[in-house]
Amino acid sequence: MLENFIEILKVILLGIVQGITEWLPVSSTGHMILVDEFVKLNFSDTFVSTFLVVIQLGSIFAVFTIFFKKLNPFDASKSKIQKNETIDLWLKVIVAVIPSAILGFLYDDVIEAAFFNPTTVATALIVYGVIMIILENRNKKPKFSNFSQVTYKLAIGIGLFQCLALIPGTSRSGSTIIGAVLLGASRYVAAEFSFFLAIPTMLGASGLKLLKAGFAFSGFEWMMLALGSVVAFAVSVFVIKFLMDYIKKHDFKVFGYYRIILGIIVLSYFYLLK
Repeated sequence: MLENFIEILKVILLGIVQGITEWLPVSSTGHMILVDEFVKLNFSDTFVSTFLVVIQLGSIFAVFTIFFKKLNPFDASKSKIQKNETIDLWLKVIVAVIPSAILGFLYDDVIEAAFFNPTTVATALIVYGVIMIILENRNKKPKFSNFSQVTYKLAIGIGLFQCLALIPGTSRSGSTIIGAVLLGASRYVAAEFSFFLAIPTMLGASGLKLLKAGFAFSGFEWMMLALGSVVAFAVSVFVIKFLMDYIKKHDFKVFGYYRIILGIIVLSYFYLLK
């Protein structure tokens, strides 16, 4: 009984970490690899690897909750033009997700085996942190400041940048936001499109992981998946709202510095302290 209670506390902590780091461009993998060193779930390797992906479903529902009206093409309060614009937005999201979906489906296991290590994660954290700071120092005026200006060409470009997120430590949100800003999007458009792009990406990743695992989990394990997802959902709602308010007045440099510091911590821990 005590063992189960301890596992519940671990799941809650992991759900909090997932909910925070999934949306901020700081790499959820970089944080999870550190947390896993100190908070190891007492389950099979198959369940743990599935859990760390599937609890992202909670984060997805947070996006649906916050942006439901914007993402709902059947909203009765919308005009026909607005409904068509919403459908067009979904088509751009689907087009953008195709490159990473293909690469992920074909090479997910190969990439994980080759790159899921502290060196890769720390290097990606630091490199992307530096890029983020350089981008913000350019202070270049964005070409696309609202969604009506987002083209299919821009959507595909952002989707290609998302492919970089297959390398652990780069951060899915970090890759898409950096890519969008490089291609001329404003921070606000970049962040929102990154959120929307997460929906099919995470649904696909979670579904693929569950299929590979075979759904062969105990009742308690399913309960832990549900608990982790609920916690991730609650935290994600807060974090998404925070980020959208934050970038109205601030840039992404603080996240760049944070990534560099975290990358140094990862390298120091695994190669100097451990």
